[in-house]
Amino acid sequence: MRSLSRRGLSGLALSTLFLVAAGAVPSRAAAQNRSRRRSADLPDEPYALRPEAMRFADDLAARRGLDPLWVRGAIGQAVFLRNVPRLMLPPARGTAKNWRVYRSRFIDAVRIRAGVDFWQRNVANLARAQAQFGVPPEIIVGIVGVETIYGRNVGNIRVIDALATLTFDFPRQHPRAEARQAFFQDELEQFLTLCQRTGMDPMAPFGSYAGAMGLPQFMPSSWTKYAVDFDGDGRVDLWSSEADVIGSVANYFKGYGWQPGLPTHYPVRLSPEAQMDALLAPDILPSFTPARFVELGALPVGGTNHPGQLALVELQNGDPSVPGNEPEYIAGTENFYVITRYNWSSYYAMSVIDLGNEVARAMGR
Repeated sequence: MRSLSRRGLSGLALSTLFLVAAGAVPSRAAAQNRSRRRSADLPDEPYALRPEAMRFADDLAARRGLDPLWVRGAIGQAVFLRNVPRLMLPPARGTAKNWRVYRSRFIDAVRIRAGVDFWQRNVANLARAQAQFGVPPEIIVGIVGVETIYGRNVGNIRVIDALATLTFDFPRQHPRAEARQAFFQDELEQFLTLCQRTGMDPMAPFGSYAGAMGLPQFMPSSWTKYAVDFDGDGRVDLWSSEADVIGSVANYFKGYGWQPGLPTHYPVRLSPEAQMDALLAPDILPSFTPARFVELGALPVGGTNHPGQLALVELQNGDPSVPGNEPEYIAGTENFYVITRYNWSSYYAMSVIDLGNEVARAMGR
């Protein structure tokens, strides 16, 4: 549906529209938001001018039991970010993955030093999280380091703008456009419900272009399900409380089935007769007993007595026809799969594991 442009309304009419559709916002907060948004994507039109967005707001308010004027105000003040939809598109078909290049983005001296500082500040919190949730410190440290370099880069895009853009203007050329758009519609609902429940100003939070928030980059639904008040101050703060961040990440993994004491993966040796099609068919979902894994030609070094299922995880290194670019393989366990529930990528999971281990080594652990 073609919508009105900002130029199609006089300044008085536009101001009136925002007062009615958007509600009151303190002028100081609005000025701060405008100032911070200069460093983010340039905004286009406000969603108060989009009839379908206002209908969505009314429906959301009715289903969630929220004040319809407040919901209209929040969604109406959100603006379309023209650069965000293209960031959601997958790489062009045929683009070669490269584990070594991917890993180098996250395993470096800056992150390792910052990880050591984070761990040293939070020795007690990390130990308490492991005791309560079963997740070892190096996994939590790896997550926070990969996500935001321990809070150095939490994102500079207003969350309401990102979620509204992906709710109403998700790119149709995405191969899973309908499902992904539905996901972000739910996240926008979760975000506004969270703001209403906690008293958070929906105009205030800044995060990633996908709407992820805080040091652990939680989506609103993850915040609602897994965020915990780990420092006991009566509120959850994933931007400023490192204790809350640590407890929430650990609780997230526990919620997805983390098994205390279980390795994340084993090195693997492949026989020349390895049945690669069968081994790779389940992708990264653990599907083989160790005995069956060996029968198919993959030996999990140190994992022949693993108590659960295994998956053969392939990490590509560019064009495999080029000498030296051969893929690397590991035997992933159920805990490896749990890490991929944070970000559905085996490359991401290995970066988290490797960064956590590098930080542990730097601390002499």
